[in-house]
Formats: sequence, structure tokens, C-alpha cells
Amino acid sequence: MKQIDRPLHMREGEVLYFDKPLTWTSFDLVNKFRYRVCRRMGIKKLRVGHAGTLDPLATGVMILCTGRATKQIDILQAGTKEYIATIRLGATTPTYDRESEPDAFFPYEHITRETVLDILPRFVGEIEQVPPVFSAVRVDGRRAYDLARKGQEIVLKARILQIDEIELLNFSLPLITLRIVCSKGTYIRALARDIGEALQSGGYLEALQRTRVGDARIEDCLSIEDLEQWLDRLGFANEPEFDMQPKSLSALVPANTNN
Repeated sequence: MKQIDRPLHMREGEVLYFDKPLTWTSFDLVNKFRYRVCRRMGIKKLRVGHAGTLDPLATGVMILCTGRATKQIDILQAGTKEYIATIRLGATTPTYDRESEPDAFFPYEHITRETVLDILPRFVGEIEQVPPVFSAVRVDGRRAYDLARKGQEIVLKARILQIDEIELLNFSLPLITLRIVCSKGTYIRALARDIGEALQSGGYLEALQRTRVGDARIEDCLSIEDLEQWLDRLGFANEPEFDMQPKSLSALVPANTNN
């Protein structure tokens, strides 16, 4: 991690950049990080939060905030996002990604590179987007995905979003790969759906990597595999104001040992 090269003030507050692994939820990363740091520091509790959710099938930049730095989460998650998205054309899924099996198939042989380049400008600028029903959007106080999993029909309202850039990186039917720069709240899964429809076909998200959140870039991120070595190298700063009294390690390890 390029942005820190000093002892860590975990309880005073740090802003850390991680590359979220594939299949992990955002809370998996938070919980595993918290457990390892608490164990190393010999403390029972540490406030840790993340600045922007990533779906389990996405990888890439996730900002973790500790201690008093959690107050910065709202500001950090409002930063512009950049993604590398691979879309599979010719099919759709209920979740708009690989988390569910295809439920419909469509022709895609008519699509050319020029066709894709022609329709992409439609999605640049201020656009309206209907979120996926399998999402954390609240409907009458409940998460949409909870209702969708119970088979309830849900109608979500379109949201106004800002897409700053869309660049075609690769065209190899039935796959296309895009670089997308967008505002907070953009569902790339929904964008895959809408691009498939604009191409008179279907589309769902095959792969997704978040490469930037504000000033945090993927090349600055720490992998979870390197966390222990990184903690060894930097160590922890003395924070007497938090009254950290040494106790036996066995009494301080959090109950959740899933690391």
C-alpha cells in the first residue's frame, strides 16, 4: 500500500485501500480485517467501516476506514468510480450477472464493433437508470433483494446518475469489455442490461473490477494475502489516549475466528 509508510494509528483512525477478493462480500473484508488487527493489537473492539459496497462477484478497490476515520466514509464513498466491466451479450439473468443462471437468450450475431461504438454515447452524461431488483435499494423499509428472493414483484423507480466516460476496450463476441467512469449509486449490472437492450439483444455482467474510487487506485491497494506482512512491517503506533491496557491475548481475541 503506497499511501502509508509509518506505524498505524488504528484507533485514532486510518484510511486504507484494499483489493477485494472475488466471491467475498464487502462485510467479509471488513470482518476479516478487523479480526486480524484486533488479534495483533490485543484489543477487543475496533471500529471499521467501508466506503462503498462491491458485489461478491466483483473485485477491486475498497476503502476501509478505522476508528475516528469512519466519520469520513460519506465523503469518500461519494468519489467518482472507475470500473472495468465485461458484458456477455446474447443472454440475460435475473440478477444481471453470473450470480444466477440465464433466463432468456437472444441473437447477437448482428452486433459489430461499430454498433457498440454507436450506442455507447447514449449512456454518457446524465442518465436515468432503474436499479436491479436484486439490490440493496429499500422498498417500504425493506431491501429489494429480500423481496425478490421471496418471489414478490417489485417496481423500482429510475434514478438520475452521471456517467462521465465509457470506453470500449475489447470486442470479442459474445463478450465486450468497457471502461466506465461514473457517479456513486451506479449499478454496472443494470448498465449491462441496458446496453444489451440498446444492441437489440440481451446482456449481463460477466466480470467487474473497480479500479478507482476518488483518489484511491487499484495499483495503490493492498491484497488481503499481504496484510500480515504489511502489519509486521509498519507496526502500530502507541495510542495511550485510548487506554489500551495489556491483557492476555486469549481473553481479547474476538469470538469470530473465521479468518
